[in-house]
Amino acid sequence: MKWLKNLLVFLIPAAVLILPQYLFFSDGITAVEQRVIAIFLFAALSWILEPIPIYATSIIVILLELVLISDKGLVLFREGENLGNLLSYKELIGTFASPIIILFLGGFFLALAASKYKVDQSLAQILLKPFGSNPKLILLGLILITAVFSMFMSNTATTAMMLSIVAPVLALFDMQDKGRIAFALAIPLGANIGGMGSPIGTPPNAIALKYFSADNMITFGEWMMFALPYVIVMLIIGWFLLMYLFPIQKTTLSFNFKGSRKMNNKILIVYITFILTILLWVTDFIHGMNAYIVALYPVGIFLSLNIVNKEDLKFISWDVLWLVAGGIALGLALDKSGLAVHLVNSLSFDGLMGYVIVILVMLLSALMANFMSNTATANLLIPIVAVMGTAIPGLLDVGGSNTIILATALAASMGLCLPISTPPNALAFATGFIQTKFMVRFGLIMCLIGLILILGLIVVLRNINFL
Repeated sequence: MKWLKNLLVFLIPAAVLILPQYLFFSDGITAVEQRVIAIFLFAALSWILEPIPIYATSIIVILLELVLISDKGLVLFREGENLGNLLSYKELIGTFASPIIILFLGGFFLALAASKYKVDQSLAQILLKPFGSNPKLILLGLILITAVFSMFMSNTATTAMMLSIVAPVLALFDMQDKGRIAFALAIPLGANIGGMGSPIGTPPNAIALKYFSADNMITFGEWMMFALPYVIVMLIIGWFLLMYLFPIQKTTLSFNFKGSRKMNNKILIVYITFILTILLWVTDFIHGMNAYIVALYPVGIFLSLNIVNKEDLKFISWDVLWLVAGGIALGLALDKSGLAVHLVNSLSFDGLMGYVIVILVMLLSALMANFMSNTATANLLIPIVAVMGTAIPGLLDVGGSNTIILATALAASMGLCLPISTPPNALAFATGFIQTKFMVRFGLIMCLIGLILILGLIVVLRNINFL
């Protein structure tokens, strides 16, 4: 049966590619949008069923986009009626050097240097010591520490830092112990959910704040007042779910790591660079440099001082960088082709109750966030739902724009199901301890629970006249 699944991965997108355009939407779509649908289906099926390595899927996605929908693709695909918007080939190839790729690279350099000089083991001892030797409490500690960092700094940067800390912990588990999967998934759980706790924790939050009406603006403190309880509940649920799905066999974890006992110049530089990078990530509102620029500091420092040499570069997870580039390219195609907006605009909400519309939009937001960046999802949906909130009677009855904007922004952080859903997922996948099926199983359950709790949160906020 495996060969049949693999065959469907290629046959279904091919069939979509040759179907008449009018079958997709009542008002028809452009040829470019139809090709994007086919590429999207190929990517989604390939990333889930894995007929080829998922990083190879990302490369094929970019190749297909360059050939089928770029302004320098095959001449055959650049001509014809109702063609639509061709994408710039420079933008598609540029996904390999996207700012988020640079942020990943900086995180990889920190992790590589920390591992090489055993700095990660020292940090693991310091941060996890208060949680004792019980693996279940240590798992909770990892989730909480990651979540707190993610509220105030890039969740990608937080994940890179925390994975370098948890790496020596993962090495303590036997190969048959599913507990190591729980520990590896704990970091993206804390990073993705923790980022929801403050307006600056994740881009969708900041985007949402821009669209709130002046009469009902939400301040930084007010956001944290309602978001923190939600985050805490989700983290505790995630902790129990990880232990249920991936039982920890070890009864104790002893942190007798060798660590960097003997301090020398190179180890001192690693410590200083590690601390400097984190401080710059956290204080970007003071110095003005964003997380992507800061990520180049460890790259430049470690290479110029020979702390990381050309032999060490072989251990960088280049496949993860390609994986992320493919996700960025897919999101770019959905956006620039006009397909994402076309899809949203094709949905009819006439006659639906307000909360039914909110639920549908939340589901759409979460679905899109699992296949493209949550930032792109929020950028696409929030301007549209903001208009819907002022025009659809059903939404006016449940708080109008503010209600659906908040629901959409929070749902956009539910991209928990695939390695390409969020950078923290991709970084955790790079550890080699997680298979896609494990991430899908855990992420799907957490996503559904998260959406139910978001709806409950919206109802509570409406009842206390907050929205």
